[in-house]
Amino acid sequence: MSEATHLNVLIVGAGLSGIDAAVHVSRAFPAKSYAVLEQRGELGGTWSLFQYPGIRSDSDMYTLGFGFRPWDGENAIADGADILCYLRETAAEYGVDQRIRYHHRATRFSWSTDEKCWTVVIDHVDTGETSALTCDFLFSTSGYYDYNHGYTPDWPGLDAYRGTLVHPQHWPKDLDYTGKRVVVIGSGATAVTLIPSMARETAHITMLQRTPTYIVSQPRKDPFAQVLKKILPGKLAAKVTHARYAAVTIGFYEFCRRNPKTARALLERWARAHLPDGFDYAKHLRPPYDPWDQRLCVVPGADLFKAIHSHKVDIVTDIIERFTTNGVALTSGRELEADIIVTATGLEVVPMGKAEFYVDGERIELGNTFTYKAMMLSDVPNFAFVIGYSNASWTLKADLVCEYVTRLLDYMDQHNLKVVVPRLAEGLEPKPLLDLTSGYLQRAAGKLPVAGDRDPWRLKHNWYFDKKALRHSRIDDGVVVFSE
Repeated sequence: MSEATHLNVLIVGAGLSGIDAAVHVSRAFPAKSYAVLEQRGELGGTWSLFQYPGIRSDSDMYTLGFGFRPWDGENAIADGADILCYLRETAAEYGVDQRIRYHHRATRFSWSTDEKCWTVVIDHVDTGETSALTCDFLFSTSGYYDYNHGYTPDWPGLDAYRGTLVHPQHWPKDLDYTGKRVVVIGSGATAVTLIPSMARETAHITMLQRTPTYIVSQPRKDPFAQVLKKILPGKLAAKVTHARYAAVTIGFYEFCRRNPKTARALLERWARAHLPDGFDYAKHLRPPYDPWDQRLCVVPGADLFKAIHSHKVDIVTDIIERFTTNGVALTSGRELEADIIVTATGLEVVPMGKAEFYVDGERIELGNTFTYKAMMLSDVPNFAFVIGYSNASWTLKADLVCEYVTRLLDYMDQHNLKVVVPRLAEGLEPKPLLDLTSGYLQRAAGKLPVAGDRDPWRLKHNWYFDKKALRHSRIDDGVVVFSE
């Protein structure tokens, strides 16, 4: 059967957000044609791409799971394989897996006001061919990082190193680290996941960091959620658990931002309860910034802290001067020798899968656009995107965006409207789309769209406010402009 070349809705990206979007569109509009483009050979996005040891969620699964199909697994913090299985099962249950066009990388989106549609240029990465299709509404769910390349700093002497150099985004399936000396460079979510997972097999493993990160332990399993599943009907238990985790997560974020001094003291007390006596917390785990200036790292069951009790695991806080033949030389004069060095140094941020945008032949620089409700772009018609929360579960935001898009499309159908575009307000002050000081976001300055300093262009980073703004607000609010 030949694939349709015109679609009512085109979804770009078959990760968590893409599956979420496809299910919402297909359930709300059974008669609409849609497809999902995926540049890789399988669905799952992040949970398919990353294969490093211990890969897991750093948000609880009760809010990372879809609202329409709640997470039913035993673990609140789940392994990557379990998450990928959940996504595959969801896609199959709702027929989304039959609508995914694999090895399709969208490279150019061109809107025509005369035709009232998008033309999408596609590279077939498996064959090298190029094709095009058109759609009425374009929905980008491709996230904000480059799937092809992770970020590795250009350290002096990098070529001199004779050991094995690995970036977690491209983990070799046959990498044997049994009995090896390993240095993991970085202190973010990837590093704190890798180290306790690898420690059981390595001779020694070191987390080498320039700056500490706030790290908090969370139980891998939630006894309260398990009890609720036994005493309440399934849907009600899931709803209560979801509400509880959302409240705790968002409440703790707000507490940290309002009471940074107290939050720092609490985080230190909780960590010290699991750390060995004499551990230098101030040097290795006390960042020079306030909680949630950068994202907190979650360790299930305090596994990283417990691993530090072993003589096989340590943390070194120092600055790399250069790479050497056998490892890395630090500015303190110390050299760390390693058979394997893992550069857990972050992501390369790219907007909308690096595709080019054109409106009536004019190139749109995404860094110059403002985000309407953090899900549409100023002066870009019939387009929406998903960027999840940095301070809570990604899916909390994705679900709300998908709900809004279906409301928007339904409104347009009911009023026989073909085009919708947010028109930029005068005098908006630009604000960061993702309000963190993390290095990967600082490197992306100018690439990502920006938020504004007032509603509905302003970001609140709060699910409760966004529920009101996206789920219950008027569609025709005077900011978005419709036409037939």
